[in-house]
Amino acid sequence: MSINSLDGKRFAEMVIQGASHLSNNAKMVDALNVFPVPDGDTGTNMNLSMTSGAKEVKNNVQSHIGKVGSALAKGLLMGARGNSGVILSQLFRGFSKAIESKEVITSIDFANALDAGVQTAYKAVMKPVEGTILTVAKDAAKHAVVIAKSEEDIIKLMEEVLKEAKASLNRTPDLLPVLKEVGVVDSGGQGLVLVYEGFLAVLKGEKLSDMPISAPSMTDLVNAEHHKGVHAYINTEDIEFGYCTEFMVKFEEDKLKKNPFSEDQFRQDLSKHGDSLLVISDENIVKVHIHAEHPGDCLSYGQRYGSLINMKIENMREQHSSLFEEESSIEQPKKSAPKEKSKYGIVSVAMGSGISDLFKSIGAHSVIEGGQTMNPSTEDIVKAIEDVHAENVIILPNNKNIIMAAEQAASVVEGNVVVVPSKTVPQGMAALLSFNPSVELDQNKELMIEALGNVKTGQVTYAVRDTNIDGLDISKDDYMGIAEGKITLTNKNKVETAKGLLRDLLTDEDEILTIIYGEDASEEDVNELVSFVEEKFEEIEVEIHNGKQPLYSFIFSVE
Repeated sequence: MSINSLDGKRFAEMVIQGASHLSNNAKMVDALNVFPVPDGDTGTNMNLSMTSGAKEVKNNVQSHIGKVGSALAKGLLMGARGNSGVILSQLFRGFSKAIESKEVITSIDFANALDAGVQTAYKAVMKPVEGTILTVAKDAAKHAVVIAKSEEDIIKLMEEVLKEAKASLNRTPDLLPVLKEVGVVDSGGQGLVLVYEGFLAVLKGEKLSDMPISAPSMTDLVNAEHHKGVHAYINTEDIEFGYCTEFMVKFEEDKLKKNPFSEDQFRQDLSKHGDSLLVISDENIVKVHIHAEHPGDCLSYGQRYGSLINMKIENMREQHSSLFEEESSIEQPKKSAPKEKSKYGIVSVAMGSGISDLFKSIGAHSVIEGGQTMNPSTEDIVKAIEDVHAENVIILPNNKNIIMAAEQAASVVEGNVVVVPSKTVPQGMAALLSFNPSVELDQNKELMIEALGNVKTGQVTYAVRDTNIDGLDISKDDYMGIAEGKITLTNKNKVETAKGLLRDLLTDEDEILTIIYGEDASEEDVNELVSFVEEKFEEIEVEIHNGKQPLYSFIFSVE
């Protein structure tokens, strides 16, 4: 059997199988996290991202491979989570762009598209690091370009792509010493190999063996996040636009002659009907998500340009009420007048209700639930940007693995949106405290970025496995002290670990220590730490906050 050309329907099968295989092995990819902290979520991020792309493909299966590729790129873009998910989305964005005009592709087209994806992904990363998913993708693509010059069979080409991807994955410890030290390969590269394995299985007409899914299903995760975002932080009577409306318009030539399509004008017109608007279009289709009070008006407007497909309308008031009330009747609120945009809106990411409250108390207008183990998607951040309803929006990711998704969200929305690349909660707090509502956006960004360097971060968490890193032997379930991202000590007692970490962090020049304690830390633990600081560092002023965060017993901010 040989395949000398690839159409959209078969490629769609490849994408769906690749996503499924990655999903089935997401826990294994998570386990490859270099640092033995309980937030090794590369597999989770890539799984959620790829599943979002596959879902979009399922809704757009057709023979034209360029169109299927465009659907994949859209789904990945909006579902991208964490650095690994964003890079994966960029790989297939470049891939899809290279084939967008083609009905079918040859082995040479396939190889060139893989290479185009690599170019796009490298451009998206400020400082590319070799020995990661980028290297695996690059090596596989370069090999594909060479092989395709003499090989027309796409099956054999994909076999070579997978073979080289696996070889490159096995070489990642030689490029990143920390991988070799811990004894693992790159987790993102492993995730990409799983996707490629799914691709090859479809081309060969094989079915990969299903493995037990240890993590919650995609549906569970998406529903949980959707419910949390829409329902958990608002009252039923506060929902101004009551219907979550999603639809797609398939363009029709006769209608376009009467109403030429402009995405900007389309978005502007629909914005009058509600909020949380998201519009993505290509030459054939426009996709819409909007919270509207009269969804029929939105559908009617869309019909000016073509036929409606994939419609979904949900009553958010009824959903919200059914989750939090036992009463069957719902009192419908009166529709209020549209609110004027405020000058500034600040979006922050935080895990733990106490930390969320803390950010709100010092000026954040919207706090997205997320951080370790569950990075918010591009779409989550887009929705938060729209919800703050401001002329200028500042995003504080507060986690290095969320920065790229935040930047991607900023690039797909209209308006003035900037990302202050805070990597920790203390950095986010320092940046927020330096915000000045009386100055312009660019100056605020400059001030807030400068503030990131004025704070030191310490964290206490536990090890999820035995390992050795930086010459430090770490046993499973031991507590670890992490100073500025580096594991400096371990101990079986979390308070003793915290004391040792504070010795590493605090100097005579420091003035303020903020202790944010988590779910597994007691007031007695905090009191013991305060007594320790008062005895050993007399000049330090101590502030205490109950962050209620999971995974991290203590987060220290030192100024």
